Amino acid sequence: MKVVVLVKQVPDTYEKRSIALDTGMLAREASENIVDEIDERVCAVAAELKKAGTATEVVAVTMGPAGADKAIRKVLALAADSAVHIVDDGLAGSDMIQTARVLAEAAKDADLILSGAESTDGGGGMVPAMMAEILGRAHIPYADSIEVAEGSVTAVTNTDTQKLTLSAATPVVVSLTEKAGEPKLPNFKSIREAKKKDITVTSLADLGVAAGPGAAYVRNVMVSAAERPPKEAGVKVSGDTAATELVDFLATRHLI
Repeated sequence: MKVVVLVKQVPDTYEKRSIALDTGMLAREASENIVDEIDERVCAVAAELKKAGTATEVVAVTMGPAGADKAIRKVLALAADSAVHIVDDGLAGSDMIQTARVLAEAAKDADLILSGAESTDGGGGMVPAMMAEILGRAHIPYADSIEVAEGSVTAVTNTDTQKLTLSAATPVVVSLTEKAGEPKLPNFKSIREAKKKDITVTSLADLGVAAGPGAAYVRNVMVSAAERPPKEAGVKVSGDTAATELVDFLATRHLI
């Protein structure tokens, strides 16, 4: 079984994040870029499938700038045998639909596509479902655990009120929650071996796909952006007139 793990490089969640005022998008250069934590957990699941002999090949697929190769190397050390890195200037600023179109094309020959339920930077959580729709496959969402048998995948998904056991025939797309796997630090041997593994760099032309903001049917356009004004100190009341001042304050704002 060929397993594809979707990987995304995101700004470090432990550092301050900000929006670029000129583009309205996340300022990725403002902090260190790392592998999304949930993707490391997905890699842990893929590593277990490989250890069990269920996965004969694990391929990491990412769409991002040239600098994302650092994140890819970590995934190669964690679980993947090889990687596909989609690099194209025309993809900058792509929405979820355009992202799903590109990733679906790059991962279409996989028996099982594993993804995090949602990224920590965008948090949309819809790309796996969109990929499944594009590829005409079943999608198992928000799986806390999975079991892979010959020709099928069974997963447990917990909603606010129910515990669901979902099953689908392969090929299938499964999005995993943070409960699905426990990431491990790669050892020195794995890091050295990762440097020798193949990373196939490809583009939209190589994939034969017209995608990105320029190919979108509709798109949002930022009109303006400004920094949030600093917080101002509130009105303080004290002394014998505090009660009267408080009543007047509430009354002028039609709160009483």
